[in-house]
Amino acid sequence: MRILLVEDEHALAETVRRGLKNEGFVVDVAHDGIRGLSAALENPYDAILLDLMLPRMNGYDVLKELRQRKVWTPVLMLTAKDGEYDQTDAFDLGADDYLTKPFSFLVLVARIRALIRRGAPARPVVMRLGTLSLDPVSHSVCRGQTPISLTAREYGLLQYLMRRHGQIVSKAEILQNVWDPAFEGADNVVEVYIGYLRRKIDAPFGLHTLSTVRGMGYLLSADPSPGSRDGGFPGA
Repeated sequence: MRILLVEDEHALAETVRRGLKNEGFVVDVAHDGIRGLSAALENPYDAILLDLMLPRMNGYDVLKELRQRKVWTPVLMLTAKDGEYDQTDAFDLGADDYLTKPFSFLVLVARIRALIRRGAPARPVVMRLGTLSLDPVSHSVCRGQTPISLTAREYGLLQYLMRRHGQIVSKAEILQNVWDPAFEGADNVVEVYIGYLRRKIDAPFGLHTLSTVRGMGYLLSADPSPGSRDGGFPGA
């Protein structure tokens, strides 16, 4: 079983390499994102261990590029960052697992073996809600066949609402998950961006899928989508 380890901490990389070699793996090592991406594109691997904070090209961008090129090798992210939003971003881009440093080597080996057992079936990562679609890899949004241009903040807000589609989400939840848990500005910024979204994803199409539930928050629902029973997307 052949593994690619992309890790810029040389001592850690060597420790992991030796340990995995003793477990029967063949391990290639890259110490920056560019070299890691090149190796992953040129060689068949059973799994990739990918650090998040890498020189030259970070782990998010490496993963994004791999999935854009339809390389579906299972990827386990290794990182010192343990924020919920960081994990969500990794999974949205197509990561298969996430392990926070420092980690148990025994747990690492178990996770790798589990990934290899599951294999690497091709899987789309596009989120769909009725005629609305959002591609986390290309950061593109469409209503039917019509592309919708969003700012980074609008995109983040829509992505969160699509994950929570059919549920009422409060301003506080949106601020914590789309802005920052430590955000100290006025919460009416949420109302402003909800308005921006409505003018882009609903108004031009004569729809009202993004609604305000007075005193509670906001609700994103699906418009009727031909061939879809509930308008939702797989895994929601």
